[in-house]
Amino acid sequence: MLRISCNGAQKHLFSCLYSTVAAAAVAAAPANVLMEFLVNSLDFSTKEAISTRDKLTRLRYRHYDPHLLLHLLDEMGMNKSQIKTLVSSSPQLLFCRVDENLKPKIKILQQLGLSGSQLATFLTKSSFLRRGLHTVIEPNLVYLRDLLPIHDHLPISLIKEPRLLSCNLPKVMPPNISLLQNFGFSMADILKAFHRHPRLLLNSPEWIEKAVNRLEKDFHMPLSSGMFLHGVQVLVSLDESKLERKLHIYRSFGWSDSDICLMVQKLPYCLTSSEAKIRTTLKFFMNELGYEPNYLASRAPLLKLSLEKRIMPRNEILKFLKENQLLKRWPSLYTAVSYSELDFQKKYVLPFREKMPEMYDLYMKSIS
Repeated sequence: MLRISCNGAQKHLFSCLYSTVAAAAVAAAPANVLMEFLVNSLDFSTKEAISTRDKLTRLRYRHYDPHLLLHLLDEMGMNKSQIKTLVSSSPQLLFCRVDENLKPKIKILQQLGLSGSQLATFLTKSSFLRRGLHTVIEPNLVYLRDLLPIHDHLPISLIKEPRLLSCNLPKVMPPNISLLQNFGFSMADILKAFHRHPRLLLNSPEWIEKAVNRLEKDFHMPLSSGMFLHGVQVLVSLDESKLERKLHIYRSFGWSDSDICLMVQKLPYCLTSSEAKIRTTLKFFMNELGYEPNYLASRAPLLKLSLEKRIMPRNEILKFLKENQLLKRWPSLYTAVSYSELDFQKKYVLPFREKMPEMYDLYMKSIS
């Protein structure tokens, strides 16, 4: 009896182990198919494919036909690299019903005028395709159409901020609009700021209020300034530590707080430059050209223009013309870089082309 009991237990244990192994094998088979698809059809490396597969917490293979998604995205004009980026960030799309789920959403974007590279960029930079058509996307569209006075602005806003159709706009945006109105900004001003930088109204009201207070108290910018909402837009995009590091760079070059305030009041976007760009720009203007902080702060656009493609090439042209006394009146560098490229060439490059052939060639190469 004991032997029979032991054999029965062994058979039961073997049956359980077999069932577990079999189930694992069944689950592994489609997972391997997914890996093969990612590697062979989308040029994923094995490491990339594993990482993408692991983002899927629950695989649903019942409707799994990844080639349908590939065909749809290819028809839209997305190249393999763009499809790879999209699948890498949202691998669950491979398991969506293409006709019932994805095509109606893409049709909405196409009806709004998005196509080709714009459509590809929108999809790869948002979770749009993962959002509910009737629960999220359509309510957002209704809200935006009611908000924007000119519906042609809607596609432009979507291209600038692909997340617009993925957030809960009727809940997120009204508190921010009310907050700015309470600070005295008109709806027209708020909509201009939104059209310029839609992400502004996707922040929390607390973060926007903090930016408003800092502009007033720390940078002494009046609410009546035409640059104020530009400044809010800049500050809400920077966390505290990043902003302080940038301000520290200016101070390390001898800038006073009043110099920094003047620069921000003139052009808040100076704070959006990278730390490396700020440091390189200040070295050129202050160490090489000898400009003082107050001069640069009052002419803040100098700090945002490209050194390599605009400021340095034009500075070399002016130096050559001055050294060879080819001009009767010498423009400041600030004046020279303010010209459009066409006007600058007409005034300072083309008339002297024969007298400075090497300089002309270098200049044209540098701006290309």
